[in-house]
Amino acid sequence: MKTPARKQSLDHADFARIRARAVLDIPRPSLDSKVSQAVDDVRRFCWGKNVAYAWSGGKDSIALGLIAQLAGIDQCVLAITDLEYPAFLGWVTQHMPDGLEVINTGQDLDWLVARPAMLFPQDAGTAAMWFAQVQHAAQRRFYKARRLDALLLGRRRQDGNFVGRDGENHYAADGVLRYSPIADWTHAEVFALIDHYGLAMPPIYDWARGYRCGTHPWAARQWCRGIADGWREVHQIDPAIVVHAATRIRSAAEFLEAL
Repeated sequence: MKTPARKQSLDHADFARIRARAVLDIPRPSLDSKVSQAVDDVRRFCWGKNVAYAWSGGKDSIALGLIAQLAGIDQCVLAITDLEYPAFLGWVTQHMPDGLEVINTGQDLDWLVARPAMLFPQDAGTAAMWFAQVQHAAQRRFYKARRLDALLLGRRRQDGNFVGRDGENHYAADGVLRYSPIADWTHAEVFALIDHYGLAMPPIYDWARGYRCGTHPWAARQWCRGIADGWREVHQIDPAIVVHAATRIRSAAEFLEAL
């Protein structure tokens, strides 16, 4: 059987094609069986534990959220910054799950001005710094405050994510036990769950390279061809973001001047 392609080898159009066929390739009975198995796995792993799940508003966390809720887990956490797309925040406000706690880790325009290398990450190390300082920091804070025993994530191997060693779907780091119940799900299975169950998707997937980039603060937009290209994509999504950034960041001002 052909190994499904990882996220890094697919572009936005590839994901769109996978989603368009997902409900045909994975009929509802097969999907329901997959969901039922995941729910059972969560219940076994979480038995007797105080657990929650991480919700980003992205497709994988939407799938995870349904499974967690079916398993009886409602407490969850969303990490945000002051550098979010307003349209995404508006969607989150309308579709956030019950039991969600929103933690703002505080990155704003002043923070970005002081750290120019963090703008539109050009390498994996810089992108990882965004995750460490936003998602992971918020998760640790939430985990400690709620006195959790485990935190469920929507991380998947097909996305190239680390989910555990030696075939395990869980690992402990920085005092947080993270468990990924959909670690072995394919892109198509995630899309099939979303579309078979009629779950809402955020506007990011209608934007340029939306499936490729996923949820992120605008300044953390990955895989741009350069700084000017990053501003171009953000401007296409929301010109007001670039106009505001141009009051403090020269490259944004230069982009607007060149229009």
